[in-house]
Amino acid sequence: MRPDYDPLDDPPWAMQLVVRAEKADPPNHGAVCEAAATAVVRLLTDPRAAEPGGEWREAVREWESRRIRKVARRARGVRWPEVQALPGVTVEHAGAQVRAFPPAPVSDVPPELAKLQVAGLDLAGEEVPGPPPEPPYAALALNPDVTVTTGKAAAQCGHAAQHLLRQGRRKDVAAWVEAGAPARLVRDVPWRRCVKLATVVVRDGGFTEVPPGTMTAVAWIVRK
Repeated sequence: MRPDYDPLDDPPWAMQLVVRAEKADPPNHGAVCEAAATAVVRLLTDPRAAEPGGEWREAVREWESRRIRKVARRARGVRWPEVQALPGVTVEHAGAQVRAFPPAPVSDVPPELAKLQVAGLDLAGEEVPGPPPEPPYAALALNPDVTVTTGKAAAQCGHAAQHLLRQGRRKDVAAWVEAGAPARLVRDVPWRRCVKLATVVVRDGGFTEVPPGTMTAVAWIVRK
């Protein structure tokens, strides 16, 4: 038996995230991370996932009873409209487009998603970030001492937003969700300060890019 084997995670489940990344006009790193975080929350709060009898509800419950995995893939050209035809939630934000899909066993990914590339999604960041959204919004911070690709960073921001949704102060979370679950990647606050401000902390499972237990991201809600 593998030392990291978890019988509660057999077979493993994951939420698939697809980023539109056209060669001619790719989105920037920060916008993708922010859009991914919002897409995760909007899917989890969609009536199909959140309300009794919703078609995604049992899949979400099954997934959240296991290790919370997310897989970020990239799509371009005809691949993007192909995945839009599958059930999910798309977020367009600051030039980025990210679609989140209901979680499922990793062995049961639809062919339209399975053929999309996972590794190598690494995008440039904008030189001057745009203004933050009006509060309430989720402030997300990535550990500057950990080097990860954009795909990995987007998944970590999705994790942070999900933990914030589930663990944040109920009143603040409700206001944030009602506002559309906007997210902002913090770049101008020292990491130590971000950790002190954080409501939730993400420690990676170590399946890709970083060792297990690495603190990759933190998040908190900026209130009005």
